[in-house]
Amino acid sequence: MEIGKSKSLIIAKEYLRKEVEVIIDRPLGSKHPEHHFVYELNYGYLEGVKAPDGENFDAYYVGENKPLEKGIGKCIAIVHRKDDDDDKLIVSKKDLSNKEIEKLIDFQEKYFDHEIIR
Repeated sequence: MEIGKSKSLIIAKEYLRKEVEVIIDRPLGSKHPEHHFVYELNYGYLEGVKAPDGENFDAYYVGENKPLEKGIGKCIAIVHRKDDDDDKLIVSKKDLSNKEIEKLIDFQEKYFDHEIIR
């Protein structure tokens, strides 16, 4: 294991720049079951890829402006949470700048100290 790296980040880096399928369990416009904010994009997971918390690894599916059940795209970046071992993949069919990604994920990531890793 890499010294100084979270387990979540090590797993996430295995998918960077690879095509993946995201199962969307929180589609665009849905409400978070506990925190009551609305998802401003499609959010889901990679089926069968376990995160350190024992759940499937989370992913933001960006670039589609309609609710989806699943989406295929390339992992273009990782949201590395410095204060939480629950990193997120950024999956899209198009390339986006870090600034564009930050704007899209702000609704949830504003609560965490994070960085975008490419």
